[in-house]
Amino acid sequence: MGHGHSHGHTEHFEPSPQALAARKRANWLLVAVLAPIAVLTIVAMLLMWPSGSKEGITFASPYAAAPGVTFDTGKIQAVTQESCTQGTQASGTNGTNQGSGTQQQGSQCTFASTQPDNGGSPVRVVINPDVAKSHGVKVGDSIRYLNLSGAQGAAAGNGSPSYVFLDFVRTVPMALLAILYAVVVIAVARWRGFRALLGLAGAYVVMVSFMLPGLVEGKPPLLVALVGSTAIMMGVLYFAHGFSAKTSTALLGTIFGLGITALLAAWATDAANLTGIATSEGATLVNMSDKISLSGIILCGLIISGLGVLNDVTITQSAAVWELYELAPETGARKLFSSAMRIGRDHIASTVYTIAFAYAGAALPLLIIVMLYDRPLVDALTSAELSEEVIRTLVGSIGLVLAIPVTTLIAVLVVKATGPRRLAAAGTGDSAQADDDGKVRDLETAGSTDAFESFDTGELAAVVMTRRARREAERR
Repeated sequence: MGHGHSHGHTEHFEPSPQALAARKRANWLLVAVLAPIAVLTIVAMLLMWPSGSKEGITFASPYAAAPGVTFDTGKIQAVTQESCTQGTQASGTNGTNQGSGTQQQGSQCTFASTQPDNGGSPVRVVINPDVAKSHGVKVGDSIRYLNLSGAQGAAAGNGSPSYVFLDFVRTVPMALLAILYAVVVIAVARWRGFRALLGLAGAYVVMVSFMLPGLVEGKPPLLVALVGSTAIMMGVLYFAHGFSAKTSTALLGTIFGLGITALLAAWATDAANLTGIATSEGATLVNMSDKISLSGIILCGLIISGLGVLNDVTITQSAAVWELYELAPETGARKLFSSAMRIGRDHIASTVYTIAFAYAGAALPLLIIVMLYDRPLVDALTSAELSEEVIRTLVGSIGLVLAIPVTTLIAVLVVKATGPRRLAAAGTGDSAQADDDGKVRDLETAGSTDAFESFDTGELAAVVMTRRARREAERR
C-alpha cells in the first residue's frame, strides 16, 4: 500500500504541461539541428570512403628484407666493447634505424651476445653507435635485429657483421601500461570509463579506415578532417555520456569549435606557407605519390590535434551549466550564463597551458637544437621546424576558447527548457515524505550505483535527507 501510495503522489510532482511542452520543444530543436548534421556526415563518409588501393604510390618499405635476410628477436645475455672490423657498417639496411656510422679500423664497437627467441646458439649483434652512446643496451633487454647470415654472399665474407641491431622490443612494458591505464580508468569512472575506452577504440578505427586512406588517395583534406572528426565526436560523446540534452549541447559546441578550427587551419596553412617537408617523414611522403598533399595532411593534423581538448571543454562546460541549475533552479538565464562562464574562464586558462606544454614536450629535442644554434627567438619560432607546432597551438587554442561561450549559451538556453524536476519546491508534508520513501526504496533495491544517475541533484538530496531522518527516528 505504502509503495502504491508513493507512486500515486509521484504524479503530483510531475512537471506542468507547460514545462513538458517546453522540454519537448527544446529536445526537438536539438534533434532538428543535429539530425541533418549526422545525415550529412554519414552521406559524406560514404561518398568519400577510400577504395584502399595503393596504385600510383611508389615506396621502398623499410620492413621488407632482401632474399635470405630476416628480422629476428632475442634477449641480450652479455654486452662487450671490442675493436671494430675494417669497414664495419654499424647500421642495417632498414630505413627506420636510429642512426648509422661506418667504424674505422681500431675504433671500439659495442656487441651484444643475444639469445634468439626462436632458439639456437647466441649470436653477436652489433649495436648502432648512436644507440650505444645515447641509451645503451644492457643484459636482459629484448631487441630486434637484422639477420644477414643467410643472405647471398654473407656478411662474414666481406668483414661486415652478420647481425645488426634494429630496435628494442617494447611489447611487454607498453602492454602493461595499457592494461594499467584501462584498469585505472574503469576503477575510477566505472561503466562510463569503460564506454569511453570503447569510444576511443572506435575513433581510431575511423582514423585508420577513413581519414588516413582518404588523405593518401587525395580526397579533399578539409572535408576528410571535418567529416571524420564530426563522426568521431558524435560516437565518442554519445557512447561515453549517453543520449541526453546535456550531451547534445556539448556536441553542438564541439561541432562549432571544429568549424572554427577548420577555417583557421585552412587559412593558416596557406598564409604561413606550411610545406611539411621540414621533417624526414614529410620528405618521404612527398616522394611517394603525386596524390598526397603535405599541406593537406598538415591541415588535417591541425584539426585532429584539437579534438581531445575540445571535447573536454565542451562536455565539462555543458555539465557545469546543468550542475549549477540543479543547485539553484531559480537562477535566471543571464546569471546562470555568467556563473558558468566564470568556470569556463578558469578552464580556458588551464587548457591553453595544456596544449602549449603538450606540444612543447613533444618537440623538446627540436627546441634544444634550436637553442644550441643560438638563433633569434622570432626566427626560430617562424622557422620550418617550429612554425607548424606554433600554428597548431594557436589554431587549436582559438577554436576551444570560442567553443566555451557558445557551448555555455546553448546549454543555458536548453537547460532552462529541459531542466530537471525541482522536488524540494514541489511540496512538503506527508505526501512528499511518501514520495521520498518510495525513491529511497527504489535506490536501495536498484543494485547499482548507476541507478543514482536517473535522479537529479535536488531529488538525491531530498532522498538522502529522508533516509537520514528515518534512521534517526529508528534509533530513538
